[in-house]
Amino acid sequence: MIKYLIIGFLLSFPLACQSPNQEFRKITLEDYRSRMMAGWLGQMAGVGWGAPTEFKYNSSTIPENQLPEWEQSMINQHFQDDIYVEMTFLRTLEKYGFDVSNRQAGIDFANTKYQLWHANRSGRENLRLGIVPPYSGHPNFNVHFDDIDYQIEADFSGLIAPGMPKMVYDLGQKFGRIMNYGDGLNGGIFIGSMYAAAFFESDIHEIIQNGLLNIPPKSQYAEAINDVIKWHEKFPDDWKKAWQLIESKYNLNKKYRKFSCNGNDENFNIDAKINGAYVVLGLLYGNGDMDQTITISILCGKDSDCNPSNAAGILATSKGINHLPKKYISGIDQTTKFAFSSYDFPSLLSVCESLARIAVVKMGGKIKKNTKGEEEWLIPMSNHVITNLDERLDTPILDENLDIRFSSEELRKITQKTRKPFEHITNWYVAGPFSNDSIREGSIQKKTNILELDSNDFCWSKMPIDWQNISYDGIDLLSKFEVFNSYAYLRTEIWMPRDRIVFFEVGSDGKTKLWLNNNLVYQNNLSRVHVQGQDVLKVELAKGWNKVLMQVGQGTLDWGVSLVITDTLQNAIKIDKFKEIVTHHCD
Repeated sequence: MIKYLIIGFLLSFPLACQSPNQEFRKITLEDYRSRMMAGWLGQMAGVGWGAPTEFKYNSSTIPENQLPEWEQSMINQHFQDDIYVEMTFLRTLEKYGFDVSNRQAGIDFANTKYQLWHANRSGRENLRLGIVPPYSGHPNFNVHFDDIDYQIEADFSGLIAPGMPKMVYDLGQKFGRIMNYGDGLNGGIFIGSMYAAAFFESDIHEIIQNGLLNIPPKSQYAEAINDVIKWHEKFPDDWKKAWQLIESKYNLNKKYRKFSCNGNDENFNIDAKINGAYVVLGLLYGNGDMDQTITISILCGKDSDCNPSNAAGILATSKGINHLPKKYISGIDQTTKFAFSSYDFPSLLSVCESLARIAVVKMGGKIKKNTKGEEEWLIPMSNHVITNLDERLDTPILDENLDIRFSSEELRKITQKTRKPFEHITNWYVAGPFSNDSIREGSIQKKTNILELDSNDFCWSKMPIDWQNISYDGIDLLSKFEVFNSYAYLRTEIWMPRDRIVFFEVGSDGKTKLWLNNNLVYQNNLSRVHVQGQDVLKVELAKGWNKVLMQVGQGTLDWGVSLVITDTLQNAIKIDKFKEIVTHHCD
């Protein structure tokens, strides 16, 4: 494990043992609120602007004429996983406090229902299999440990710990190790530490240096950030030259791809360090300008929504709400709850403020009124963590005597399961796509009404899928049709050897209807984010053939759908026999 030395003996003793010479930094409650709110808006602006480009350019910069035009709707990112995942950690802290155990933090993450990728997905799967944090993110169990995941969602840690890098570090050890290790963890702590510094620093160089103070100086991550600083000094007016140097060293050089989840593939790199380098590139070459910081981080390519989100959030925190351009503070949706969260925007700000108050006192600070009658927070200075040793990744060996498993009692608290691809219904016929606009205009209303009543009277084509190439949590209709603002129908007929009560686990992005043997048994009227099993309904399958028909609309960003059939004990039922469908009216 990492060994560390706390700078400032304040942190080694209870508050009552503070030195009378302890120095404090001061921030008013009003200033904290302004900067914290700005930090969230910066995140949402960056990810919203960059989302259309994500991973579309992986070994080159994005041409400037391919940069999306800013639209005001981009500021509202209530259904964006790069935003709502970190709210899981906020909720855990709200419920259990800062002393919550790693195990409870893991249980809460295991029970989330949203779609995940890479280290997050692997870490959550490990938790559901009974592996506790920090081992759920350890290289022995998680091939994605060096990926970007905690770096994406670590913004919260700095926003609730103004000027408190030790708290950021501790939160990384608690939440970041659920899914990451090594530079994957370092990236999140670095990002969170820059947020924490941005409450008191306006100089981007100082903010970056504060981030570096909280991670191992000999790590490849620190090396990458220091390289960007060096190249910016050498080529202050040419960010593309600095990008090329980053590309040559941290994408094409195998020495710096040793722990990449996909090997040395130069066309895909989701390592934390190269994407962290793009965050810093945007901050340095952005020269304190929000638009320029965001657009440069986007144009670097690769994870080109997460990186501008980090960069814009940090810069916005350093500015405060009153110094942001109008477009980043206008049209904010105050009432919609963030997906898979109990928070709308005002309650998100409220929980961050509440947690920050607790953090100030916990780290040895004080809350009092100043001479103007304003609430003021006094935060101890210089409480960084110095890491003496980097984590050894060449031979990550675990002691066989370590307790790496949840207890039986803890496992009972993990109620969510991850379905395997072969447990999904994959034998589907599809009709569509149909434009939502044409439906509203009535041009195909007649056909779709016939389809809903008698699905034989339509053209069906076999979906080219099986369990080997299905997404882990469902079927991707967007990849098949490559259209937006649409819906489609899916149909299958399954054989049951006897009458049986079963459960349908249904997941979908958009508005959905499901008919069983011509009877409407399920309807979802919400546009949402697809998650396998987000709705469960009890149905009766008859002996013989059973017809299942689904109408699936496109959701907010993607177009996924899934169906798993289980017994009453939630065990997936293997369907061995599907009916071949003869298509009609396919001219």
